[in-house]
Amino acid sequence: MEQRSSIDPDMVVDEIMRKWPATVAVVLRYKMLCVDCPIGTFHTVAEACREHRIGEGDFLGELEAAVRGER
Repeated sequence: MEQRSSIDPDMVVDEIMRKWPATVAVVLRYKMLCVDCPIGTFHTVAEACREHRIGEGDFLGELEAAVRGER
């Protein structure tokens, strides 16, 4: 059975990076400025993707892969 990390578009970016440190590499790979950004403590994944003009589905998929250790 596949274990899900339960990352969804309404989760706060900072919370995700703290809970699953492997996701930081994904954020950096997308050249998002969320790491150490004070807004990262408030921005949801959906908001950050919109702000950085990044496809939410692809980004979420890569976050999930990082959590599972596939990236």
